[in-house]
Amino acid sequence: MTDSSTTTAPDAPLRLQPGETAPSFTLPSSAGTPVSLADFAGSKVILYFYPAAMTPGCTTQACDFRDSLGSLQGAGYTVLGISKDSPDKLAAFAERDGLTFPLLSDEDLTVHKAYGAYGEKNSYGRIITGVLRSTFVIDEKGAIELALYNVKATGHVASLRKKLGIA
Repeated sequence: MTDSSTTTAPDAPLRLQPGETAPSFTLPSSAGTPVSLADFAGSKVILYFYPAAMTPGCTTQACDFRDSLGSLQGAGYTVLGISKDSPDKLAAFAERDGLTFPLLSDEDLTVHKAYGAYGEKNSYGRIITGVLRSTFVIDEKGAIELALYNVKATGHVASLRKKLGIA
């Protein structure tokens, strides 16, 4: 699936583009059940990748999605969060912060890499390899509508809602 035209260096992660088919996946959820992208065929999905449950930035972002869930669902979107955390840690995160949308565990980073949400990034002036905070909007046919890489935790959901025309 990796196309050399989508990368700029041998170790650069692939970058999905609007119109491309979203990579399929099945991952364990915080509720202990498997969740597949195929489960949402015919629906619009907001899929976001975050570095680590229960950290300040990831909590801010998750709570912003939680607080906007009514308007996002009202506009026809399902929100799914993915991290490398274990299902047990995700369950604790969901419980602690009242997160009512599915949190999915990708401990081996396979799905992160398929979406280009794992790779080199600049962290306080140092180049490190890790999770790239990224968000994807997937349309009813399973195509990428928006691919947003290296987003900020604070204010991201408001910016996304604006891009999607959701008040």
